[in-house]
Amino acid sequence: MAAEAVLLALDESGVLGAAVAREAGMALLPIEARRFEGGEFKLRPLQSVRGCETFVVQSLAASPAVPVCERLVRLLFLLQGLHDAGARSATVLVPYLAFARKDRRTQLRDPVSARYVAELLEAAHAGVVIGLDVHNPAAFDNAFRVPTVHLTAIPMMAAHFAGQNPSARLAVVSPDVGGIKRAQIFREQLIAHLGREVELAFVTKRRARDVVSSGSLLGDVTGCTVIVLDDLCATGGTLIRAAHACRRAGAESVYVAVTHAPQPSGLDALAAAEAIRGIVVTDSVGLDVPTVSGAQASGKLVTLSVAPLLGQVVQRMASGVAVAPLLEQWPVRPGE
Repeated sequence: MAAEAVLLALDESGVLGAAVAREAGMALLPIEARRFEGGEFKLRPLQSVRGCETFVVQSLAASPAVPVCERLVRLLFLLQGLHDAGARSATVLVPYLAFARKDRRTQLRDPVSARYVAELLEAAHAGVVIGLDVHNPAAFDNAFRVPTVHLTAIPMMAAHFAGQNPSARLAVVSPDVGGIKRAQIFREQLIAHLGREVELAFVTKRRARDVVSSGSLLGDVTGCTVIVLDDLCATGGTLIRAAHACRRAGAESVYVAVTHAPQPSGLDALAAAEAIRGIVVTDSVGLDVPTVSGAQASGKLVTLSVAPLLGQVVQRMASGVAVAPLLEQWPVRPGE
């Protein structure tokens, strides 16, 4: 007999969690979330989870009300509480995974923060961890000893840009060498949509003592509508430098596409840059973050929702249906 599946979301990810629940055809399980003096808190599911297959939504991006470390601790406490309450399993959906960029040692005595977060989630009885466009998918897989699922927003972004630019000469640009593979996948998806060639280029980047400098643009973008693709926008500096490099190289217009925008100030910086015509971002950090950003008022910002993708994952896993089709192509056609 299949276990009952229930979906939960912490308050700070409640809007996104509710959207995921709607897409999955489920109701959010209510949680008692009490805060006490001194910053302590209590989390308790208000319905029995004994024997249930639980899915928990929590994006680990900071907000003015809930810092990133508190979000992580609240997630850990909820997972352990579900285990203590008799839940059969816990699958964690983390649309934005904090600390994922620090996945290797680059200096003596460096921490490997991505692995530490993985160990904490495992210790709290996370059975499966689902990430979205993590900084390094291979490092994400290797950090965990429990099963992982890596999703990507690239297909939905390709569908968006193909629909917006059906006849323009397009070029995909990675703002650094490390993102070339991501840019190649995006380019292939655009070609599949459009049935014609799309250029590929990248910008060299050097980081020394936390100071980033961009170098040359390698590739031809003359007369192209350029899409600069990255996994996230923090301050926006790297993306703005890439946009300027493209314009100097003769690009007709430059758009920026990122999955994660954990800091609204980064979106504001992109919107203020004259070299950038438009910005496409997902709601991976929470549906409320982009809307409070000044970038929204600029008219440059388009937000794509990851809720349909996450909802499909929950629905498939709860029904015992393979998730693989979502990893290969998204969006899927109705009925698939």
